[in-house]
Amino acid sequence: MAASEVIDEKLKKLPETPGVYLMKDKSGRIIYVGKAKVLKNRVRQYFHSSAGHSAKTRMMVSRVADLDYVICDSEMEALVLESNLIKEYKPKYNILLKDDKHYPYIKLTMNEDYPRMLYVRRIENDGAKYFGPYPTGYSVRETMDLVKNIFKIAHCKKQFPRDIGKERPCVYHSMGRCLAPCTGSVSKEDYRALFKAAAAFLEGKDDEVINALTAEMRRAAGNLEFEMAASLRDRIESVKALGERQKVLTASDADIDVFALAAEDGLACVEAFYIRHGKLIGRDSFDLSNSISDDAGEMLESFVTQYYRGGLYVPKTVLLSHEVADADMLERWFRQLRGKKTEVKTPMRGANRQIVDMALENAGKNIMNMKTEKVKERLKVNAVIELAEALKLEVIPDRIESYDVSHISGRDSVSSMVVFKNGRPSKKDYRRFKLDEAIGNNDAESMRQTLTRRFTHERRKGDGRFGELPDLILMDGGLGQVHAARAVLEELGLDIPVYGMVKNDKHRSRGIVGDEGELTLPPSGSAFRLVAQIQEEVHRFAIEYHRKLRNKRLTESELDAVSGVGPAKKAALLRRFKTVAAIKKATPEELAEADGVGKALAETIYGYFHREGQ
Repeated sequence: MAASEVIDEKLKKLPETPGVYLMKDKSGRIIYVGKAKVLKNRVRQYFHSSAGHSAKTRMMVSRVADLDYVICDSEMEALVLESNLIKEYKPKYNILLKDDKHYPYIKLTMNEDYPRMLYVRRIENDGAKYFGPYPTGYSVRETMDLVKNIFKIAHCKKQFPRDIGKERPCVYHSMGRCLAPCTGSVSKEDYRALFKAAAAFLEGKDDEVINALTAEMRRAAGNLEFEMAASLRDRIESVKALGERQKVLTASDADIDVFALAAEDGLACVEAFYIRHGKLIGRDSFDLSNSISDDAGEMLESFVTQYYRGGLYVPKTVLLSHEVADADMLERWFRQLRGKKTEVKTPMRGANRQIVDMALENAGKNIMNMKTEKVKERLKVNAVIELAEALKLEVIPDRIESYDVSHISGRDSVSSMVVFKNGRPSKKDYRRFKLDEAIGNNDAESMRQTLTRRFTHERRKGDGRFGELPDLILMDGGLGQVHAARAVLEELGLDIPVYGMVKNDKHRSRGIVGDEGELTLPPSGSAFRLVAQIQEEVHRFAIEYHRKLRNKRLTESELDAVSGVGPAKKAALLRRFKTVAAIKKATPEELAEADGVGKALAETIYGYFHREGQ
């Protein structure tokens, strides 16, 4: 049964219930996962020709050969299942967030007698205090170093009281950056007090920390402990300086995450602000341009679900730039994750709206930065679609492979394979083949050997060396090359469209050729430019390899087989005697006259060329 017939049958049987749907390509691989309040209505929209889908959606739908669905009891169940399936299968056309990374946090082990400050990427219910998330590991380590220096917390990995008295204090103590609890001179209570101050600072309570340090400084000064007072004064200035780096965004001391989505010309970006106790402690941006959805609320909902599913800290409030259809459901899901209520808001006015607008402004700037490269990428995708329409292909080719042969009168024969994905060269997938010399200048036989090796390797070894199968093959040549390629594919039971790329009298791209004849592509069109680029690239790659082999053969010499003669000695001999023939005729005394050769090596060279039977 054809793929379209399979899809039509599945569409007829879709239920009017909540659930999750899975789109699959012809190899059975899941390429998209989505959820729906009503499966029947949502899934059918993809296959309506009048739906006005974007180019990305059209490309995805063209590759769908089958679909499955899972009925759920509720929208909440569908939300969780969708998130889990995306995490498991990593579908090509879903939003995938930076390999599902876990953001870094600062952990204070206040559950221990002698607390420690740690860099972690997971929050655990272990009684410790966690601060973050921070956008990068660098920002965490920088903050940790500053906090340790300010509050004179140990920089080392020693555990107290186990390691007290085992070693002398380290260099940080001599620099005045550590109170050296390893010496036993700091009580458990005093050391915990340092961590309580550090925790208050990390919570954004700068004023409390500064007031406490100021009072301690005055007591030290009153007791004529001027060195201690000066140290506390420096610590106060450091707290003020570090606190000023964290911008105050709200008078509230609540924890808030802000996600603002900007979308323009097929590009989409989410800017994230992390606010803790009213202060902006970090920010991050996420490229969502691969999303096939054009609905801002739908993109944000999918993003937020994936963002928090990995166990990240869920704050009291989540602010969104656009309304999502299932905000209540998100709040119920957050309650499950957090154990208490989290509000999901799309503010229209007031201080929260100003914060969202600030994030939106940053997202818009990111879009402007992305535009140049992404516009080029989108033009490439459009070129692939245009080529697919010109060739009347059923599937818009995501992966195009092209082949060419290079030799001189049948010698040093090589062939090349270049790969274009989404209209762009994928150089990590390029391959080249050294062909049997017996083939000579038979290009059709050369191509038969090349394609046989390419398509049987994966079946035989299964090592993924050549990656997935192509959606389209373009041969750099006419119908002879096309027929040779098709013969190999038929023999292997593969159904892949094959066309030739032909050139004009000036050796420039002219068009595409197939069994139906030559198809002339408009020279001003993006499909023509794509074919010309592919043809030039596969030819360049083949020529490059051919020249490498030819140069290697031409530079090889009988001298390479002589023990003790390396590149430098060989060059010296050739400078002195010009040819290998002259070297063979030279006496040991004459050979020794070449720079750096010497008497012993001269005897070896002479003996090699005057062996019995030479």
